[in-house]
Amino acid sequence: MRTVTKQISIKADSGELKYQGNIFMGKQLDYQELSEDEHIKDKSDFLRGSIKDSLKNPLTGALFPDDVKLIKYHGSYQQYDRDLESERRQKKLEPLYQFMVRVRAAGGVTTPKQWLALDELSEQYGNGTLKLTTRQSFQFHGILKRNLKPTIQKVNEVLLSTLATCGDVNRNVMCNPNPYQSHIHEEVYQFAKEISDYFLPKTTAYHEIWLDQEKVAGTPDFEPLYHHHYLPRKFKIALAIPPNNAIDVFANDLGLIAIEENNNIAGYNICVGGGLGSTFGNDATYPRLADVIGFAPKEKVIDVAETVIAIQRDYGNRSDRKLSRLKHTIDDRGLEWFVAELQNRLGWNLAKPKSYRFKSNGDEYGWLKGTNNKWFYTLFVEHGRVRDENDYQLKTALREIAKIHTGDFRLTGNQNLIIGNIEESKKQGIDAILELYGVGNHPKLTGLRKSSMACVALNTCGLAFAEAERYLPSLIDKLEVIMKNNGLEKDEINIRMTGCPNNCARSSLGEIGFVGRAIGRYNMYLGASHNGDRLNTLYKEMLSEENILEELEPIIKAYAQDRLGGEHFGDFVIRKKIVEPTERPIRVMN
Repeated sequence: MRTVTKQISIKADSGELKYQGNIFMGKQLDYQELSEDEHIKDKSDFLRGSIKDSLKNPLTGALFPDDVKLIKYHGSYQQYDRDLESERRQKKLEPLYQFMVRVRAAGGVTTPKQWLALDELSEQYGNGTLKLTTRQSFQFHGILKRNLKPTIQKVNEVLLSTLATCGDVNRNVMCNPNPYQSHIHEEVYQFAKEISDYFLPKTTAYHEIWLDQEKVAGTPDFEPLYHHHYLPRKFKIALAIPPNNAIDVFANDLGLIAIEENNNIAGYNICVGGGLGSTFGNDATYPRLADVIGFAPKEKVIDVAETVIAIQRDYGNRSDRKLSRLKHTIDDRGLEWFVAELQNRLGWNLAKPKSYRFKSNGDEYGWLKGTNNKWFYTLFVEHGRVRDENDYQLKTALREIAKIHTGDFRLTGNQNLIIGNIEESKKQGIDAILELYGVGNHPKLTGLRKSSMACVALNTCGLAFAEAERYLPSLIDKLEVIMKNNGLEKDEINIRMTGCPNNCARSSLGEIGFVGRAIGRYNMYLGASHNGDRLNTLYKEMLSEENILEELEPIIKAYAQDRLGGEHFGDFVIRKKIVEPTERPIRVMN
């Protein structure tokens, strides 16, 4: 692959800070113009910082400030229990610091042995639950600093990792979990895993800090792609297999749409510039769906991905992190510029995009027989929280299944779980376990609930303005009454809620979307498509629960009475001009 880069030096009183590549649209920046995170990365010695000393410090449950940033690259966020904040302040205690640990699993696939290990860790060091994320990862919550290293070590012992699940690098690579639908799924999954491994940071800091490996003397670290300062911001890749878009491919910096020809993968349509995060009051930030810029044969796709990442490394904004995602780089310089730069670096041109069609971005539940004659059970996991609750003993059921299961577990992009590749001889036993622990038939599995998604939000996320995971189920209880009264209890309407506009649960792609503004108050958005290719539009701001129900009841009633045959809710509210369609649709280059 042909790469065009140049060395730019940024001089400062403290010495000389060097970046390989261009700094923010090719302009040279003064040292003082760089964001704080850039300075932290510069002096981190390839992500080491003082994390080892932070972990040993007995005077606080927190890490040193710079290490709070650096530990993200190692797969953890420092958090605190916000429910106890006021009480601990009154007692003159520091916040109850704790850590979230995120486990990397490309395409969301794990073995039964790995599942059992993660289950045990959640009990031993976490808060007793597992969180299935919207990026097909696992999260532990409530881990104390003294237990952070043992947790990460045990994750690695079962051949999983937490490396690069957070930070300014490529994150966990997503892949459609639909092996029962297509024989090509395994090939796409293996490709997702290859991409995931290929773009891992090469620093040995992770293995030194967490796995007690010694650095080899005289062999300095080197990052051939990320260089000394990594990316300006996080980078996300996802692979979708039409007709299902369960991983919301257009919400990613780089989306790859698998194109099947003659029962084989011919290659992938390339989509760039997706990202849903924004900031209230800052019009320069916004949700954006990726544009489809061309097609590449499968043997050239990693070169394309590497070059896209390199362009973002060289031109992404390193002074303002709110404007540092690839979407801003593309919009600042223009899509045509980006494609020309990409093709110039590659030394060849992308072909025209191939035709494809997405029908849904949801999951299909229950038992399905795969093309390989094995069984798959797709299980609804409300907002991805795996725990035992009264007569619904989900965590115990999955533990018992993992003890006898010989297939795999597959996380979906909608926070659900597929018990995959079940042998015919094991199906009856697994079915019996699901029934025994009350999991076989979820007591509230209406169309609205099984199409819902929420981020963690309070009490652990420091960015949340309002509840999401802990509140959305009760809001759906009330909305289901309206749905049932209008004969819509089986209709699937994508409903998503986030506690802030960072959009971890992709609320901008909800046919009904909620974004928290304050405790008990939400902005409500309407009109996303049912297949993930159109954003929703702001409808009303600062709504209470009472306001939400008052606003949605007549709209839902009108939908029941006036919808066209097969018309989805998001399309209905656009057709009826309840909201206008998003101003910026996906662009497909010809």
